[in-house]
Amino acid sequence: MAHELQRTRRRLHVALVYNDDRGGTPDHPDDRGGTADLRAMIRHMAKALRRGGNKVTVVPLARNLSAFQRKLRRLAPDVVFNQYDDVVHGALYEMRLAALVRMMGFPITGSPALAVGLTRYKHMTASLLQGAGVRIPPCTDVLERLSDVDRRAWQFPLIVQPSQEHAGMGLDRNSIVHTKKALREQMRAVVREFHQPVLVQSFLPGREFNVAIVGGRRLRVMPLAEVDYSELPPEIPPIMSYAAKCIETSEEYKKTSVTCPAAVEPELAREIVSVSLRAFRAVGAWGYGRVDVRLDAEGRPCVLEVNCNACLEDGYGIARQADNAGISYPRLLQMIVKAALEGMPYDASVPMM
Repeated sequence: MAHELQRTRRRLHVALVYNDDRGGTPDHPDDRGGTADLRAMIRHMAKALRRGGNKVTVVPLARNLSAFQRKLRRLAPDVVFNQYDDVVHGALYEMRLAALVRMMGFPITGSPALAVGLTRYKHMTASLLQGAGVRIPPCTDVLERLSDVDRRAWQFPLIVQPSQEHAGMGLDRNSIVHTKKALREQMRAVVREFHQPVLVQSFLPGREFNVAIVGGRRLRVMPLAEVDYSELPPEIPPIMSYAAKCIETSEEYKKTSVTCPAAVEPELAREIVSVSLRAFRAVGAWGYGRVDVRLDAEGRPCVLEVNCNACLEDGYGIARQADNAGISYPRLLQMIVKAALEGMPYDASVPMM
């Protein structure tokens, strides 16, 4: 521990890694999830890390993993700042990168490979959380074949989405279904586009919150944020779809807002924070992340998702919530670096390559 604290006092060499492989697919000009926005975010992060007193080398990773390994060995950074995000539906390269970096013996920001991989399998995460006593939406099930729709009696409405995606991928205006026929149709559409099983859950009618958590051995919960869907027209379901997150010209994007800090009664806030911390720890998350919570018809918080290595774009999500806690963007990134240098309990650094 003393050695790690000593490293935080000197100028650290940070390797900032991101996914530079777009697969040849041109960006939609209105899509904030495109390459141009990603590279702008990475440049901004690098500047913020440098303002924190670090030496920063930006390391794009596309398809040449051997070249990446050689470069990382040559750089020999003090810590790898992991901003690698999958762009292939259902891929688990995020998990593989986290494993590779640790196998090479370098500290890495954010959650370990197991937590990153687990939380990409939404149905596995839901099962784990339920087993750990964390409330999740009722009727949670994973469907692989259309015939699976008939194997149980459903309580509608339901929300239907890909079981291995993130960032709202696969969530659209047809994702809330009210009949078995609509469930089959949406399941067919998801399987056709994403080539993976479908996650089905009861659609909860209550308020939705984002809970940002930062830290290693000592976790800090940032001020709660609430998603406001009240301006949406009735034909658009109140969900955080991909359009609501990323497509600037869409009705969803324009009329979905986030309030931070959220106006929450103290007792409810304590419940939301408690269930979020339990979920964060249950999946083995580390460093930083976001837990999405929605209230059921009785006003009880249910965990929708645990987002390991959630978006760190300045002015949004975790960064916005940290700002409301008086934590500047450079300081937030430095807190994440510090958690990586602390290392997870029982995580022996034994390089294997």
